[in-house]
Amino acid sequence: MHKETTTRLRVFARRLWRIPAVAFWIGCGLLLSLGMALLQSLSAKPLDARRQQLAGWWMRGLIRLLPVQVRCHGQPATGTRLLVSNHVSWLDIVIIGAHAPVHFLSKAEVRHWPVIGWLAAAAGTLFIQRGQASGSALQEQLAAALQQGRSLVIFAEGTTTAGDQVRTFHGRLLSCAIDSATPIQPVALAYRQNGQPDRTAPFINDDEFSAHLLGLLGSPTITVELHFLDDLQPDSGTRNQLSRSAQSAVSQALGLTDATVKAETFAPVSSAA
Repeated sequence: MHKETTTRLRVFARRLWRIPAVAFWIGCGLLLSLGMALLQSLSAKPLDARRQQLAGWWMRGLIRLLPVQVRCHGQPATGTRLLVSNHVSWLDIVIIGAHAPVHFLSKAEVRHWPVIGWLAAAAGTLFIQRGQASGSALQEQLAAALQQGRSLVIFAEGTTTAGDQVRTFHGRLLSCAIDSATPIQPVALAYRQNGQPDRTAPFINDDEFSAHLLGLLGSPTITVELHFLDDLQPDSGTRNQLSRSAQSAVSQALGLTDATVKAETFAPVSSAA
């Protein structure tokens, strides 16, 4: 009973300062997004680079307020890349975005979510309709973004997991890299607490965002292992072969069994530009 009371007090103490701090920082993010929208309306030139810098700065600030400690292995490649990552939580976006100047894909509904949708739009997120992921129009849009020098992040599993597996990477999502001749950089993410898989960070099934955030703000420190892996060249195989190679690289970096990868994988090429 004493242990349970102590645990509750610790959770309360963590939330006592984290909740107002995070609320304040989200408010700052909304003000920044409004300011950037105003500047863009007054400018004839796109302000993508400035917006990306501010988004990265804001995400790094948010990480300092959340109970996460990031251990980064490798470096995001310089130059334009299609980053292909496993997916565990909405935190993945913050973690990757704080370390690399990238744009994300998201389902169209997110754009209309209060606060989160506004921040996502301000960060340059590309929103897609349900069922559009395999459409040629979308692939052309993504390829055009890559050709314009905008690095993209794709969560190729199409859903989140508890971090105990890497699901099949969908090859159709990599077509834009082949069409635009853009290198693919696999990214691996794992959440740990006391050396064991963390159970708080995964955002799965029917989790609700506000409840998940509240649980996170009461958590002790979570260690995030972020791996930027070696490039795969877009001409080294078909989209399905490339997706299997990316999946294999991510599985190996996380030390997970790569049971679904059966086809030939390709030797990665160094990501140094």
